[in-house]
Amino acid sequence: MARPFRFGVNLTTPAADDRWREKCRTAEALGYDVILVPDHLGMPAPFPALIAAAEATERPRLGTFTLNAGFWNPALLAREVATTDQLTGGRLELGLGTGYAKAEHDTAGLPFGTPGERVTHLRRTIEELDRLYGSDDFAPQPLQRPRPPLLIGGNGDRVLRLTARHAEIAAFTGARTDPDHPDRMPRAITAAQLEERVAAYRRSAADRAEPAELNLLISLVIVTGDRRAALRPSLGNVPHLTEDEALDLPVLLVGTVRQMADQLRAQRERYGFTYITVLEPAMEAFAPVIEELHGE
Repeated sequence: MARPFRFGVNLTTPAADDRWREKCRTAEALGYDVILVPDHLGMPAPFPALIAAAEATERPRLGTFTLNAGFWNPALLAREVATTDQLTGGRLELGLGTGYAKAEHDTAGLPFGTPGERVTHLRRTIEELDRLYGSDDFAPQPLQRPRPPLLIGGNGDRVLRLTARHAEIAAFTGARTDPDHPDRMPRAITAAQLEERVAAYRRSAADRAEPAELNLLISLVIVTGDRRAALRPSLGNVPHLTEDEALDLPVLLVGTVRQMADQLRAQRERYGFTYITVLEPAMEAFAPVIEELHGE
């Protein structure tokens, strides 16, 4: 039996005290199950933003989506995570990834390793968090034991194996690193390529006692009665895809509310995605889809 849908919104725009709390209350009122904060320079600092979100809301879970492991020392991260979990009443979900933006590492004065080095650092970070939270000598300890639920984001083979071994939530994007881009920025993958990545994860996770929740980040939401006309201005962002291939991308929701809801139902059947995340600019546009799928 498929999991019920769950919906998150990634709040990417900084805002001062009252405006930030009002934005979080709006997300709760619109039906979002999870309020998320990314880990990019120029965007809100994740942990204080989530604590403020907890103070402003009652129901939603709160998550990092996702922390750049390369920005963090594992012992200091363990302290931040445990304190935030305590101050949010055990509502925290910890999202971790390798990081992909070299320019941000350069700005921060931090090394940007090879893909293999970044995955190795992510693995060591997870293992160190588990070690510290399993030690009676470490304080503070998170309210959720043995630790908050872990989400790992990424589509590469090594990350998927790591996700299968450690994470309660497997987060997929519709992109992969472009080796031809000077900063190795992500490039959109087709629906079939995403299906292959999910299949690779499932092979690695075949011996899990409990299946993980599968998350998909939606990159674009457009409510329209003419899908092709609405999508055409964005085709320049995916020059390697035909118009039909772009319309088939699972990370693009373009159409009527009913069409978008049906697309998510079909993707749950095809891929297993039940935890759907949208970006802040789509928060209100996507809300009617949440209402359409409520309880399913």
